[in-house]
Amino acid sequence: MPVKSAALLRLRLRTELRKARVAAGLTQREVADRMEWSPSKLIRIEAGEVGISVNDLRPLAAAYGITDRRKLDELLDMARGSRRMPFTEYRDLYSKDFMQRLALESAASVHREFGSLLLPGLLQTEEYMRAVIGTYGKDMPEEDVDRIVESRLARQELLEEEEGREFSFVLDESVVRRVTGGRGVMKAQLERLAELSARPHVTIQILPFGIGAHPGIQGPFTLFEFQAEGMEDALFIEDSRGLTTASSSPEETRQYLERFWELEDMSLKNGVDVVLRRLAERVAEGGDELEALLQQESE
Repeated sequence: MPVKSAALLRLRLRTELRKARVAAGLTQREVADRMEWSPSKLIRIEAGEVGISVNDLRPLAAAYGITDRRKLDELLDMARGSRRMPFTEYRDLYSKDFMQRLALESAASVHREFGSLLLPGLLQTEEYMRAVIGTYGKDMPEEDVDRIVESRLARQELLEEEEGREFSFVLDESVVRRVTGGRGVMKAQLERLAELSARPHVTIQILPFGIGAHPGIQGPFTLFEFQAEGMEDALFIEDSRGLTTASSSPEETRQYLERFWELEDMSLKNGVDVVLRRLAERVAEGGDELEALLQQESE
């Protein structure tokens, strides 16, 4: 399948350049000296953190002994295409790992995500977003809050692309039980989830409280799978501070994929839209199980 995504092109290019350097028997330091670059420039190119210009790529390919015209043209095409990365206008708001996540998210054919405390950004309504951001970003400038919301809403356009994309979310029951932003906000959020869960390319499953401790108890994570030939799955792990880290270990990625499958096996799959709509009604009515238990005790 032809690779058109800027994110995938950059990943392909970094892989090809790293392989070419190793095949040429050169270290990063030796290449940097030969190109009269700082070592950090080559390191960032090979990590996929930055693109490479056509003018830089030509002498680099020569240094690696790449003489095949077809191969050189392929690399040059990758370099041209990989410089138009998505969401670059938000790079002042997010870490480099999260920017990488945004780029790969836009290119993935399969998106798998586990939410342990909060809804994944792709599923959030604007009001839910603002409620969440307001809890940890009380001192954040209003303009930054608006831009974060804007970026999340832009990401959600992926959900409208039914052809060639598949989304699978596993949510801990606490995620849909916690009344975030007030009853009106949470009711609308649950109704939005019910609507999304009915779409053929979106699967939402709920991990019930009743299963007890489970493999996802360490926290949220996201896996991306790609149709492009030679592209490995990507893993992003979120820590307790909400920071996203990209994993570079294929073995760790495999372990998390197996973990996701385990969570799916434990989850409620059928009738999720019905459950979500009933939860929305219950939230609107003001029902709260803990408060109900206290009321029973007082009676």
